[in-house]
Amino acid sequence: MFKSLLIANRGEIAVRVIRACRDLNVRTIAVYSDADAQALHVRLADDACRIGAAPARDSYLNIDAVIAAARDSGAEAVHPGYGMLSESAEFARAVTDAGLSYVGPPDEVVAVMGDKLAARAAAEACGLPTLPGADALAIDETETRRRADEIGYPIAVKACFGGGGRGIRIVHEQSALDAALASAARESMTAFGRAEIYFERYLDGPRHVEVQIVADRHSNVLHLGDRDCSVQRRHQKLIEEAPAPNLPAPLRDEMLRAAVALARSVKYQGAGTVEFLVDRDLTAFYFLEMNTRLQVEHGVTEMVTGQDIVKLQLRAAAGERLGFTQKQVRITGHAIQARIAAEDPWRQFLPRPGRCTALRLPGGPGVRCDFGIETGDAIAGEYDSMFGKIQVLAADRESARTRLSGALREFSADGVITTAPYLEQVLRKADFADVTHNTGSVERDWPPEGDAPVACQPTAQERSAVIATDRGSIAIRISSAAITTNTAAVESNARATTARGDVNAIISADPVSPMDGLVLSVAVKIGDFVAIGDPIATLEAMKMEMPIVAQRAGQVSALNVQAGDTATTGLRLCSITPTA
Repeated sequence: MFKSLLIANRGEIAVRVIRACRDLNVRTIAVYSDADAQALHVRLADDACRIGAAPARDSYLNIDAVIAAARDSGAEAVHPGYGMLSESAEFARAVTDAGLSYVGPPDEVVAVMGDKLAARAAAEACGLPTLPGADALAIDETETRRRADEIGYPIAVKACFGGGGRGIRIVHEQSALDAALASAARESMTAFGRAEIYFERYLDGPRHVEVQIVADRHSNVLHLGDRDCSVQRRHQKLIEEAPAPNLPAPLRDEMLRAAVALARSVKYQGAGTVEFLVDRDLTAFYFLEMNTRLQVEHGVTEMVTGQDIVKLQLRAAAGERLGFTQKQVRITGHAIQARIAAEDPWRQFLPRPGRCTALRLPGGPGVRCDFGIETGDAIAGEYDSMFGKIQVLAADRESARTRLSGALREFSADGVITTAPYLEQVLRKADFADVTHNTGSVERDWPPEGDAPVACQPTAQERSAVIATDRGSIAIRISSAAITTNTAAVESNARATTARGDVNAIISADPVSPMDGLVLSVAVKIGDFVAIGDPIATLEAMKMEMPIVAQRAGQVSALNVQAGDTATTGLRLCSITPTA
């Protein structure tokens, strides 16, 4: 086992790796950006190195800076965590070229499985079923449209590199294809530094099931069971559980065998996850991707198997054998995890970075909390919105569901709007309880219940509220008469009106920013004429893109932002003078 390890990541996962290293007496070196100088992972590590400015591209995605920090700190190995550079073959190669141990598979494996198209080809070579698709960069616009028509709408446009649900767009008709391709490529570049994209047939209403793989350098490849990750928003997971409930035994066994076969075929090493989509009838599965890294949801597998997956990663990287056989892997009980993110579910999961003034974590038998912050810490808007996870283990799924519901009610993070209250509602949904939900349930069937926390700025005569809808952001003004009533109800009525398409009925303000974020692009200039629904700008915060559209027809008479600017919540992006 190596003596020192640099963790090329931040937040919750960096804290998790630090704690595993303590058990193995491995010295830890954290890296940090200017935004994370006082972060928890920096405080807990044995040493820390600054690697750049706040934007991820200038720090955590800067390979040269991370390698320099590893060399300067005397690290013998590098753990990439998840996200950031964890699926970059270039980074894995740079680590080994620097004479360091990379905690993960060889760079050539990362290259193949990190490229979704190459991974599809590898899966097909092993006999795994895949959905029909095409490389969007290998063909021109005409051929792209032809192939999409041939596959049939809806289709899913996806980033070739990275993970975490970033760079995915669902396209229902040809007229929306070009915009989806451009948006997915842009988000992929922001999140992963790569803009390559592809598309494939969109499977409506599937379950998302994945298999945890572990392998050593001695050709031992095992699975640690499966997980269900079907509770998602924007193709990003919210709740995960192990084992996947209500799967027919033959289907489960076939997926487990397929995952191990794929890992063996590419000579996999370390921890990895093979992800599948399962159709509504639970009769067929399709290869989705393989993540060559630790998963956010690895904890639920640890709870039901008793294995420490981070330690298995470290030992495999040090050349040790797994030390157990497939027959010795036992699944005991049921575990469920809720991801805690600084987002507002009542406003389309808009990012809400801020400072947590008081953090209370739940406890009790079978409850595990993995967090990247403590009381007083800030949740930075430059990075992913997830800052912690609450996991529970119980004897069966119903007991685990009840236990996690209680843990979420006990949790609080003052000063920050989080996903916790909404996730507690999800756990009580009848279709979640009886496992009839799918990857579309959150956005289609499970709207948040009750009054939403409303971010309003009072003025002399009125209040303004910003609403995020499927058509973009809406700014409304509530008159002094309405202020005496339930403001949340007023906003709810406005959102319902917008859903019906009657935008003019509630609009009385120019386009404003619904969140603090980076202005990725501006689609208009002074003097342009716009119609309702025309694009104005695209903002990005916590790796989420938000299109801003015109709320009324008119001429752009003033423009207050340009690409690269930082917009604050409520900032007027432009002024539109109504036309007669």
